[in-house]
Amino acid sequence: MPSNLIPSIEGFAKGAFATAAGLSTIGVGLLYYGQNYLIYPSAYPPGSRTEVPVPSDFGLPYEDLRLTTADNVKIQCYLMVQKTDLGSQATPVPGELDVSAEEFPATRPTIMMFHGNGGNMGHRIPLAKVFYIKMRCNVMMVSYRGYGRSEGSPSEKGIQQDAQTALNYLTSHPVLSRTPVILYGQSIGGAVSIDLASRNLETVKALILENTFLSIPRLIPQALPILSPFSFLCHQKWESFTKLPQIPPSTPILMLSGKQDEVVPPDHMEALWKIAEKRGQQPTEEVKTEEVRDDRERGSGRSRFVLFEKGHHNDTCVQQGYWTAVSEFVASLGES
Repeated sequence: MPSNLIPSIEGFAKGAFATAAGLSTIGVGLLYYGQNYLIYPSAYPPGSRTEVPVPSDFGLPYEDLRLTTADNVKIQCYLMVQKTDLGSQATPVPGELDVSAEEFPATRPTIMMFHGNGGNMGHRIPLAKVFYIKMRCNVMMVSYRGYGRSEGSPSEKGIQQDAQTALNYLTSHPVLSRTPVILYGQSIGGAVSIDLASRNLETVKALILENTFLSIPRLIPQALPILSPFSFLCHQKWESFTKLPQIPPSTPILMLSGKQDEVVPPDHMEALWKIAEKRGQQPTEEVKTEEVRDDRERGSGRSRFVLFEKGHHNDTCVQQGYWTAVSEFVASLGES
């Protein structure tokens, strides 16, 4: 990864805007009517609802989108459409000069970024910069309702509508509608990605999932064993283990797991990988968490699983080889 991007990404990671900031503090607060505030700590860290960095702070051109969901909630998104005049900082693309500036974005993939449950989408712009500058992807960053400057209050049903609204915008865009859409989700953002892909099988072409979980109720017994008897109170389920099998085996998936993840046990990623490998097959048994294996990299067709030995929940994205794995995966999608 280029050295000029590493410091900003490390700052993001070390800031602990943890996707699971709420999950790790559920504690005795797992009450039926109060869990939304704990699972979606949108005001953490302080200032996250009002202080939202913008891509131009990082030298990126962007459009500030305000989209209205089906239930009339206005959410904020950042859209970064590729350009041919990004200068020497951008990685050259073969054939870039053979198409017009207007047509060039249509030749590149579009990444939809779904962030974790702490902080806001502005905190993840350093990651978007790698996709935009080094991989030359179009990028759409989505701010869930109740996060940053988006209206409303977060919930599973609401965030599902937010994600669908953003995807609908892309499919109606005059240029980006012609590009392959790749979903990138970290922790709860991975659950958002899996859910969205399961409902848009023809539109979503690939997924990149980092440190996500089987479901929130299945996470509670491992993250907080004392609350195991009360898991039934959790109505925010995000049941990725039931939705992942609906995604066809022809849809490539890259799974990135930190072996030292202290929030979402790595065996959740192992179990999701097992499900991903068996897509298209008749299920034979109930899914269970899997023992974390030592082999760092595995593959099934164009899908890959990569384990980062030193990766924790918030710093897997700065581990050596992370962005190499991501860029190789994205590049492979353009191969016949």
